[in-house]
Amino acid sequence: MKRILSCLAAALLAGGSPAAGQTDAPPGQQQFKRLWLGSAWYPEQWPEARWEEDLRLMKAHGANVVRIGEYGWARMEPAEGQYDLDWLVRAVRLAAKYDINVVIGTPSDTPPAWMTAKYPDVVQIRSDGTPVAHGMRRHFSISSQRYRMFCREIVGRMAQALGKEPNVIGWQIGNEPIDESYDPEARAAWVAWLKQRYGTLDKLNEAWTTQYWSQAYSAWEQVPFSSDKANPGWMLEMRRFITAQWVAFHRNQLDAIRAHAAPKQFITINFGGLGWANRFDRYAANRDLDFTSWDNYVGSGHLKPFRNGATHDLVRGWKRKNFWVMEIQPGYVNWAGVSNMLHPGETRAMAWQAIGHGSDGILYWQWRNARNGQETMHGALVGQDGTPLPVYAEVAQIGREMARATPVIAGTHPVAQVALLQDYASRWAIDFQLHHKDYDQIEVLLDYYEPLKRALGAVDIVEAEGAPLAGYKLVVAPSLNVITEATAKRLADYVRGGGHLILGPRSGMKDEYNRLQMQRQPGLLAELLGGRVEQYYALLEPVAVGSGTASVWAEQLSVSAKDAEVLLSYGKANGWLDGKPAAISRKVGKGRITYIGALIDDAVMKGLIDVALAGAKVERDFALPEDVELMTREGQGRRVVILINHGTQARTVALPAAMRDVLGGGSVRSVELKEEGVAVLQR
Repeated sequence: MKRILSCLAAALLAGGSPAAGQTDAPPGQQQFKRLWLGSAWYPEQWPEARWEEDLRLMKAHGANVVRIGEYGWARMEPAEGQYDLDWLVRAVRLAAKYDINVVIGTPSDTPPAWMTAKYPDVVQIRSDGTPVAHGMRRHFSISSQRYRMFCREIVGRMAQALGKEPNVIGWQIGNEPIDESYDPEARAAWVAWLKQRYGTLDKLNEAWTTQYWSQAYSAWEQVPFSSDKANPGWMLEMRRFITAQWVAFHRNQLDAIRAHAAPKQFITINFGGLGWANRFDRYAANRDLDFTSWDNYVGSGHLKPFRNGATHDLVRGWKRKNFWVMEIQPGYVNWAGVSNMLHPGETRAMAWQAIGHGSDGILYWQWRNARNGQETMHGALVGQDGTPLPVYAEVAQIGREMARATPVIAGTHPVAQVALLQDYASRWAIDFQLHHKDYDQIEVLLDYYEPLKRALGAVDIVEAEGAPLAGYKLVVAPSLNVITEATAKRLADYVRGGGHLILGPRSGMKDEYNRLQMQRQPGLLAELLGGRVEQYYALLEPVAVGSGTASVWAEQLSVSAKDAEVLLSYGKANGWLDGKPAAISRKVGKGRITYIGALIDDAVMKGLIDVALAGAKVERDFALPEDVELMTREGQGRRVVILINHGTQARTVALPAAMRDVLGGGSVRSVELKEEGVAVLQR
């Protein structure tokens, strides 16, 4: 009990600095000197006599890594205090026989039944007060000190057993963190967190404007703790608190690993939610990690190249360095509305798109179909009978190609002249008060991303607060709703120093507490812009703007500075907007700031982006046929070009100069890409 109480005291105030030795690396610092290919393997589900054949088949398709362990707690600790890690050690050493390295997953996603039955305080409690039943996964409370103690114990024993195994290259903490808990310990942690953040209730009441609807609090315990929709300032702080709880939960295991594992073994987390989930701040959640990972699934239908590519870029931006795709779709899933099979070649295209956007590791989920369980029908590389499924041959092709390309690609990374800013506080603030049911912030970001990506081999998506901006010629902030004083100063300094900044609609409306700024939009940047938003409008139908239309959202702008320019005006609109400015721009110092106040159609957007690229002197990459994606990676004195034809028709790509064909061999001036075709070229 003393141990639990001491953990509680420390964790109530947790959420701060990175673990010792773990810092965000600059974009050029790479973790690996090779590309990694593998899958998730669950040896505990199968007789040990069958393990070796699994590993032989992995090696045959080119695997050099496998992930194990993350769902094996009941096998590792079948009863409280009774540990069996020998099977795990045997599996790791058998993998070494086939020259396959191992990533160890910690089993904290699935506490065993003996634990949840004996200790109900470890169980996750929903916002309505009901517990999550055993039998699924993620049914634990991230705030339970008892559960954190159990996690630290099992993970520490795993690290002692495996932390010096030569083929164990790293660790994955948990699996796809998502859900918070609303149990009594979590509420106590919430109160402690608020006291640390605000100090006094007077400051909290002022920050949240609690005189509205008589919400003022006279005791800390009165502050609500739920997932309900209520005061926007309270809602924003709930998200920040949940983030701090996840950071503390993961650090608890990270410290246990670091205490025993070899320093060269990395620690990562595979984030799910198709990359864009925002239940907590993923920049903060990644700061303690050596690099980040994510799980790349299509679900129903087929790959959407720009959305999927942007997601890779988002993930790369969490730590501004290369990443792994720790789970990728092996043809189909089991959870989509229609769990269709990807086209032949599409699995290969997905793998190479990930590499082109900065992934150094590709692992399929899963290696082998389980005979039962919630994901029995999920795709795999090998069937329940232990023989390859049809997609295995395509993955074997990927394995051969990655082996050829590793000497060229390893040590390289995407290098971008342009960045988009992404901010979780802004996303939360807009989502809390959407004002238009069709205002989709990811689609808004993609509206800006697509014309930029069509022009460039690499585009960064980075954190609005803290990411270095000086190296970018153009910075675009599609929905920067929350702008703090520190962020406003950074953006203003970037502009005055020669950068070009584009702000999208709803920018600068809120401060860090989700209050309206005292200045009209873009708030703290209005003076720099030399103009402001007079009024915003949720649109029932499209309105004319420039040579095209705006839909969903439009803002009426005005100009106050003599040197501010009107780039775009509304035509016949809703009466309020008619003839008014829709986009304005101003040269300031050595740079320029632009504000676009509407969600404009693709053609109008392309025109504005073309002007911005030219004005910022951004060097475009070479032109491509329709459906062909260009990705570039640089480093070690090399520049690598990856081309993928995402279309259904063959395409010919004329190259600007002779390049080495890494996969096919020889020097080429053009390449023929079949449907789902891939080319890897070295300049």
